[in-house]
Amino acid sequence: MSKITEERATFWRHPAVPETDLLKARYVTHRFSRHVHDGYAIGLIVSGVEEFDYRGTLHRAGAGEIVLVNPETVHTGQAGVPGGWAYRMLYPSIETVSAIARELGGPGGTPYFPQQVVRDDEVAALLRRAHQAAERGDALATSTLSRTLFARLLMRHAAPKPPATGTAESGRAVRAALELLHESLVDPPTLDDLAEAVGARPFPLLRAFKAATGMPPHAYLISLRVRRARELLLSGMRPAQVAAEAGFTDQAHLNRHFKRVMGVPPAVYQRAAGSYKTRHSGGT
Repeated sequence: MSKITEERATFWRHPAVPETDLLKARYVTHRFSRHVHDGYAIGLIVSGVEEFDYRGTLHRAGAGEIVLVNPETVHTGQAGVPGGWAYRMLYPSIETVSAIARELGGPGGTPYFPQQVVRDDEVAALLRRAHQAAERGDALATSTLSRTLFARLLMRHAAPKPPATGTAESGRAVRAALELLHESLVDPPTLDDLAEAVGARPFPLLRAFKAATGMPPHAYLISLRVRRARELLLSGMRPAQVAAEAGFTDQAHLNRHFKRVMGVPPAVYQRAAGSYKTRHSGGT
């Protein structure tokens, strides 16, 4: 019999929908650090309760509920009850979801989900079926079910994105700071240097940056490094080299932060991606 503290996670690439990852996991003590995704995080809680902070608001999602996390939005994740939680997650790209929104005749721009925890039994059943079909490698079934799932979510739970807050000047400074951080993963500037480079003062920039992203610059930089590490791992680069290329101190530093964001270690993520490529290039 499994111990109550036993954790397991399987991460893989979708067999039929481009730029979409999947995760099937049970966590008890694992805690996701504050991070962002470049795409959506959409999941079904199978059992237990997940608790997560989403831009400063604490949410709890129980069995049968759907979790909806928008791109580039800071959040965490941890057990909400002593026994932890189990869930099935999909991570589609902005491009994948936006294309479906356009097919449905929706407005331009990035689709937005205003509620982070929803109860919709019909869509929950569809999500489970789509995820299980992907787990079996049934390309036709899972591509049909997954696209239907995203369409149903858009029709039932998407809404216009609220306008950004803050002044035009602070927004400009934050955008410039973000661009600079994207270019400086290995050798990032200090807060003072960052502020000087974007024409702002350190503390006003820090406040505006946290208001816009939900994180201070150094924490946001970790998310950017993990994102870069994912790209390099998918290219086949060895984890030890990935650590140096993405700006981590060493492989242990990469492993720690990668698992806190992705839920699995870098080597597991890379093996899953390699298995996907083998299956879809004529290999066995």
